Amino acid sequence: MNLVERAKNIVLTPKTEWPVIAAETTSTADLFKNYVAPLAAIPAVASFIGMSIIGFGVPMLGNIRLPIVTGITAMVLSFVFAFVGVYLISLIIDALAPQFGAEKNPAQALKVAVYSFTPSWLAGILSLLPSLSILSLIAGAYGIYILYLGLPVLMKAPEEKATAYTAVSVICSIVLMVVFSMVIGAIGGSAMYGAGMSASHNTHATTGALGELEKMGQKMEEANKKMEAAKKSGDPQAEMKAATEALGVALGAGSQAEVVDKDKLKALFPEAIGNLKRNSLEGEKSAMGEFKVAKAEARYGDENNHQIRMTITDTGGSKMFGAMFAWGMMEQDKETDTGYEKMGKVNGRPTHERFQKDGPSGEYSLLVGGRFLVETHGDNVDMATIKTASATIGYDKLEAMKNEGVKQ
Repeated sequence: MNLVERAKNIVLTPKTEWPVIAAETTSTADLFKNYVAPLAAIPAVASFIGMSIIGFGVPMLGNIRLPIVTGITAMVLSFVFAFVGVYLISLIIDALAPQFGAEKNPAQALKVAVYSFTPSWLAGILSLLPSLSILSLIAGAYGIYILYLGLPVLMKAPEEKATAYTAVSVICSIVLMVVFSMVIGAIGGSAMYGAGMSASHNTHATTGALGELEKMGQKMEEANKKMEAAKKSGDPQAEMKAATEALGVALGAGSQAEVVDKDKLKALFPEAIGNLKRNSLEGEKSAMGEFKVAKAEARYGDENNHQIRMTITDTGGSKMFGAMFAWGMMEQDKETDTGYEKMGKVNGRPTHERFQKDGPSGEYSLLVGGRFLVETHGDNVDMATIKTASATIGYDKLEAMKNEGVKQ
């Protein structure tokens, strides 16, 4: 596969290029490494240059440039999530196949998803001038047309059902991306993922994402083989299990350790925080394929409705999932008449705090040992109480657990 020729052909002559693609046996790893990586980098890099180097015009304010570190943050996240997003969309395409008389085939579904994104990735160059980036919507619409042409060829969907198949696939994908964006935005704490990130941390994040790419591709290749084997077995439960494991691969790729036992996390919560007594204590461990999470939660309160809720979450140091904790790479300090929000570092640990005067209510979160997310929410209490509560779990104890279950 020649990258330039393939990109040109799928955009200019998709009707004749899809049969060629259908006959190919490109591995998942090669597809991600040799096609997705270079094309997904176009909008990521162009957007960074356009927003942080060239700048964009704002009425009455003139030309605005995002801080360099903010632009790099957005660039890294955009690049990383391109891989996860296209893979999840391929799972949707494959899962919907039987509904429209098509054949389930994970490998072909991935090719349909990847190559249909070609126009959008190429149009990403328009992000060099943010005022022109709206034109990328046209490229996205053309990508839908390419998808429509590819489904009958690669997924063997009946021509008369291709339109409906395309429409439902696109709708489901849009919903998925909206939810994905909401999760990122909620964790990031701001529309542009905050306003600052150290260059050294940024370089590490970029290198880490690229370093994990080939490993992730290989694991996805294995997951696809399992899905193909499950399809051949004709067992619906086996197919569902294989699909779930594949989703787990997408989310859990890059996990550095097995999560710790939930009871160890539960043991970190004190029985009381000042005058607030512990009302509940829970722990759970969840897994979806390779993606595993251990979580413990404790609630505290008194008769005056002062309440504290604390959670400790261990994601095993998953680089892909951990990248969504975007505030862990930023600095921000904003204040309004009703409250404030801050992101930065305390004793080298990434932190995020938010406080609302009305209520009052607030939250304080920090990442310990690069894998443990400690979140403390308070109602009818001040921020000092929230921070005091957070510290009672013993950050040093968590730090000492950061190497538990680390994979060799």
